[in-house]
Amino acid sequence: MTFGKGHRLHLVDGSAFIFRAFHALPPLTRKSDGMPVGAVSGFVNMLWKMIQDNKGADAPTHAAVVFDKGSITFRNHLYDQYKANREAMPEDLRPQIPLTREATRAFNLACLEQEGFEADDIIATLACRAREAGGEVTIISSDKDLMQLIGGGVVMFDAMKNTVIDAEAVEARFGVRPEQMVDVQALAGDSVDNVPGAPGIGVKTAAQLLGEFGTLEDLLARADEIKQPKRRQTLIDFADQIRLSKSLVQLDCDMVLDYDLDSLAVREPDPDTLLGFLKEMEFRTVLKRVSEGLGVETPAVPAATAAPAADDADAAPPEAPFPESYEWVRDEAALSDWIAAARAQGFVAIDTETTALNEMQALLVGVSLALAPGRACYVPLAHKQNAEADLFASDALAEGQIPMERALELLRPLLEDASVLKIGQNVKYDFKILARLGIAMAPIDDTMLLSYALHAGLHGHGMDALAERYLGHICTPIKDLIGTGKSQVTFDKVEIGRAVSYAAEDADVTLRLWDRFRPQLHRSRVTTVYETLERPLIPVLARMEMAGVQVDRDTLSRMSGSFAQKMAGLEEEIHELAGEKFNVGSPAQVGEILFDRLGLPGGKKGKAGKYATPADVLEDLATEHDLPARILDWRQVSKLKSTYTDALQDHIDPETGRVHTSYSIAGANTGRLASTDPNLQNIPVRSEEGRRIREAFVAPPGKRLVSLDYSQIELRILAHIAGIDALKQAFREGQDIHAATASEMFGVPLDEMTSDVRRQAKAINFGVIYGISGFGLARNLRIPRDEAQGFIDRYFERFPGIKDYMAETTAFAKAHGRVETLFGRRIHTPEIDARGPGAGFAKRAAINAPIQGTAADVIRRAMIRMEDAIGDLPARMLLQVHDELLFEVDEGAEDALIAAAREVMEGAALPAVQLSVPLDVDAGQGANWAEAH
Repeated sequence: MTFGKGHRLHLVDGSAFIFRAFHALPPLTRKSDGMPVGAVSGFVNMLWKMIQDNKGADAPTHAAVVFDKGSITFRNHLYDQYKANREAMPEDLRPQIPLTREATRAFNLACLEQEGFEADDIIATLACRAREAGGEVTIISSDKDLMQLIGGGVVMFDAMKNTVIDAEAVEARFGVRPEQMVDVQALAGDSVDNVPGAPGIGVKTAAQLLGEFGTLEDLLARADEIKQPKRRQTLIDFADQIRLSKSLVQLDCDMVLDYDLDSLAVREPDPDTLLGFLKEMEFRTVLKRVSEGLGVETPAVPAATAAPAADDADAAPPEAPFPESYEWVRDEAALSDWIAAARAQGFVAIDTETTALNEMQALLVGVSLALAPGRACYVPLAHKQNAEADLFASDALAEGQIPMERALELLRPLLEDASVLKIGQNVKYDFKILARLGIAMAPIDDTMLLSYALHAGLHGHGMDALAERYLGHICTPIKDLIGTGKSQVTFDKVEIGRAVSYAAEDADVTLRLWDRFRPQLHRSRVTTVYETLERPLIPVLARMEMAGVQVDRDTLSRMSGSFAQKMAGLEEEIHELAGEKFNVGSPAQVGEILFDRLGLPGGKKGKAGKYATPADVLEDLATEHDLPARILDWRQVSKLKSTYTDALQDHIDPETGRVHTSYSIAGANTGRLASTDPNLQNIPVRSEEGRRIREAFVAPPGKRLVSLDYSQIELRILAHIAGIDALKQAFREGQDIHAATASEMFGVPLDEMTSDVRRQAKAINFGVIYGISGFGLARNLRIPRDEAQGFIDRYFERFPGIKDYMAETTAFAKAHGRVETLFGRRIHTPEIDARGPGAGFAKRAAINAPIQGTAADVIRRAMIRMEDAIGDLPARMLLQVHDELLFEVDEGAEDALIAAAREVMEGAALPAVQLSVPLDVDAGQGANWAEAH
């Protein structure tokens, strides 16, 4: 019978089932061969429960389980960073994926997946077809991406909460109708899928805006009507990005499928097939349950066994269960007992609870300690009285707390005791909080960095993710205690009884992760990496961050005014070139002027009927017309103003008058540091306006800023690793490397070199490290693509060692699932065997990682040694920006600092690695950063 009215289609989000099962249950292995099967077990149980719960008059007439197939879809063609920050699939989950498909077929359910599309798109296509045919659809998932489909006979069912999600539920939760969810997500973005959205606009703001303007396109077209200046400018500046985001979150309801709705008719499972699969998996419990449900005898089968995580080579004893409660340390005697126990065993896990994430402004609220799995406590120090019951409560402290000064007096000897190891998760935060209170905590271990040394490239290293993956434990979300949005409170206003469970759990989890990771360093041969490149960097970065750098607010204000004037001047020029006035910040209006009025080529409209005008489109047009070139100039100045000269003023600490960035040691797979709040590593230096921003970073009276910068370090490392004799000789002789490359490639004598030829060689030198294509080089040099490809081909002919290096590195990555730096840092490459658009990116990343990673290791080694080298000088290290270090030094000591720092930086690779090319360091000094660099 053809699918239509009276039929009920159930669509199961199979991929969500798998990951839920994997993270919610402890690991299991099949007794017969050690195959991990925990996720399969959970998946099977969820399917069986779904079948049992959906019997009777409302049972589905048609059903399917839908899966993702591969990690590359059509969305990656639209935006190569789509889902780029997703954690790699856990190694012990990977072999279970095919088994979940087998399980689905064993239940005689349709098993659907399609290359190049996500499960959500298959679900969307089937749901829309079923709705059009007059049937009812239930999507078994809680994914908000699917909520756009709700309505007209389509609902969702959250199997974990056993609740139906209909149009009213969506509107109650998000403030918009289901059909508006696409626009909400386009504005708010999605950090999980790396959908950019509009910076600073969240779900609530997006819902408000759509409530006022109706649709996203109407909102963007009328953005200049928005009263809030910052919000208005954001929508104008990022309109193209918002439209791109919409195309990423919009589900495809028109897929071409190899099956129709009728083929999804529900069929009873074949007992022999289903029980045979369950027996093969060795699932005794569910086998018994299913056998009883089918009315047949239960086959005999050995039990699956609990096992440690797949990357634990040695069997580990079962973990102690997480207790329901932890100890609340209320008095000095109890705290003294914990301190004595920590000293006796020689290690303790520690975590601080504070009022804010910003370590320079956060106040200490309490300290948690853990001595063994399940044995942890919380020492509250600054919780307010009746704070949760009364938001307007006084600052009086709650009872049951040791006075702050006395508690720190007792804790200080332990925290500074060289014989007791202090273990933390992201311990740099705790180090800074305690340092502001005059406590120099040492020695330290960091579970985040232990994971980073072991698993870089495989997954993230935050506590919640690590606890789920390696301990099978879901940590209590902080929002459960402090709330969200306008009702959010600081931790000192959380009732102590609730704070104890949360805070002590953090210390307990940290200790368990340390127990798991520490022994793996030796087995994975990354002990040296951790001990020489990760752990010793923690106090170095902490002191740099606390020092901060002085930024002159007046200079920033003047620059903002200057940029505003320049934007106004550019607008006049743009309007004159266009022959009419229009909103330069509106991509839609820009597109109409360029492609409709001026008739320039290359105009492409999106689904909404508006032209897209991203930077690459304007760059291509800039060679033919002045207008797109001036628009690019306007956009650049606008970004400098909003992102730097305006925003940096908000980051000046009111107490220190300085900007204090925060460095993430485990932020990039290659070992490069990442700078946040604010990001000082992306201040542009290629344009005159961008370089001017560094003028606002100044030395205080009586001081100077000194910059030391590695010269072309990645090219030097490439020359060494790939064994390129011509490049190595040029570096040894101190030649201009780009001129030397041009001479080698084009046969032009050095004394006859032109700037244009050198520029081409420079673009190839730097581009080849990142796997640049002929298309990319053509755009950079504004030359025909075949000419650019010819340059690249000639480059490889002249330097064949580079091509050999690329081939060997790719082969090593495929064979071992990782690459390594010269210092032994492991960077895993789980996507190296990917097919489709992602294959090229994965290959380029694997080729670049040993080069960029080695350069990152070199500067880490320099930073770690630097404090001892300059210890007697009146100087301190302030910033690290990729290959550059910035110092503040007393006037008169600049030359001494440069000599000492240069010696450390140029010898940083030794004695571990003997490079066949010298490391050269450029130095400069001045009253501000621009003068110094």
